[in-house]
Amino acid sequence: MSGDLNFFELFIKASIVVQIVILILIAFSVISWTIIIQRSRVLTTALKDSSAFEDRFWSGEDLTKLYEGLSNRRDGLTGSEQIFYVGFKEFSRLKQANPEAPESIIEGSSRAMNLTMNREIEELEGRIPFLATVASISPYIGLFGTVWGIMHAFMGLSGAKQATLQMVAPGIAEALIATAIGLFAAIPAVMAYNRLSLRLNKLEQNYGNFIDEFTTILHRQVFGSKTH
Repeated sequence: MSGDLNFFELFIKASIVVQIVILILIAFSVISWTIIIQRSRVLTTALKDSSAFEDRFWSGEDLTKLYEGLSNRRDGLTGSEQIFYVGFKEFSRLKQANPEAPESIIEGSSRAMNLTMNREIEELEGRIPFLATVASISPYIGLFGTVWGIMHAFMGLSGAKQATLQMVAPGIAEALIATAIGLFAAIPAVMAYNRLSLRLNKLEQNYGNFIDEFTTILHRQVFGSKTH
């Protein structure tokens, strides 16, 4: 094997099974990087939007006017805006329908906001679990390709009278590239999965805190205490 043998040459000389394994791993890597870039952008935007809306919420703006303003762009609401909109809408509906049951009003509003939060998180999480799958299985797929390639290399020597390292080395090198590609796909996937999961958990915590704080404000309103 020449010292300047490149990846493409290794791929071409590998057995068909090893080639398929490498192509699968390359596809995993491309899909993973697509998810990493896309979800990173989505989560960054969601965190910024959440912070911006909460700044507006705590600025002292009248909640009814805030709700009416959000109603004008109902289809474009996400995150904290969507949670607030659903919660205030349910609060107003329940308060009008059954004003003598304050606990039911608060409970219904809180439940509506939590359901909305779960839907928002589920949408933000989209395809992130795939990264965990890639991180888990890629090394094993690569190892399978390597074992198969090494077996294929040694089986090719079955008719030789004398096996030398020079005869075996090219086949082993072609097989080992599968393990290298498996690690190349797995390492970024596991790092990105952990990073994105932390950001998603932070966002979920932010939404949960907002729901608790907003519920406290609604509780004061429905019981006739000082309003926000």
